[in-house]
Amino acid sequence: MVELHGGIGGVTCLDCGMHHSRASIQQTLEAENPALFSVTAETGADGDAHLERHDLDSFCIPACPNCGGLLKPAVVFFGESVPRERVEAASHALDAADAVLVVGSSLMVYSGYRFCVWAQKQGKPVVVINLGRTRADPMLALKIATPCAETLTALAGRMALD
Repeated sequence: MVELHGGIGGVTCLDCGMHHSRASIQQTLEAENPALFSVTAETGADGDAHLERHDLDSFCIPACPNCGGLLKPAVVFFGESVPRERVEAASHALDAADAVLVVGSSLMVYSGYRFCVWAQKQGKPVVVINLGRTRADPMLALKIATPCAETLTALAGRMALD
């Protein structure tokens, strides 16, 4: 498995580059923003959270515990490049794979979509688990339009039984 665009389980300092687990930062995040602790956010198909209007002007971003620098989720934001090493790892994984499984992506940006194109050129099936339309819909062998966590949990349970 390659998290091409990273994952929200990690946080990276933009100043020193140190990586922290999200869990280690979460306590500080909650302590510094008590007004938002009880807010419930609806999760969108793209992983974003849809918040009702709150006073976000007072939102405090925790500082890096190592250097005091600015932290961001360890994900590739729109406009950023996927690290070369990650692209190479995904390319090697594709070459060794029998199929491609895409989880939780609309594939609207080329950085992810290109692996579906490459798989199709190699005659490998592409399967997507995602709510909503994806850029690769016309080439998919299978699309499972359900929430990712629910589907992967069921699949893991099924694999444990088999």
